Amino acid sequence: MRKIVVVAGLLVAAAMFSSTPAKAWVGCVCVKLGAPGVCMRGPVECAGTGGACLLPCDYAEPKPAKASHKKKKKM
Repeated sequence: MRKIVVVAGLLVAAAMFSSTPAKAWVGCVCVKLGAPGVCMRGPVECAGTGGACLLPCDYAEPKPAKASHKKKKKM
């Protein structure tokens, strides 16, 4: 019985420590009066806009906009 408990404990520990770390940044849902909640980077950014952090959320950095390429006209 003791061997089963030890093996089960080792399997649980291996499953917990072998996983990859989470890549999501924890932000907060910033709420202002009269506006919908928005996920922001942190409480400092939220307070800077005049809001209050209420709940944690998965914050993802906005992707940079790609520049549009214009075709050259042939004359």
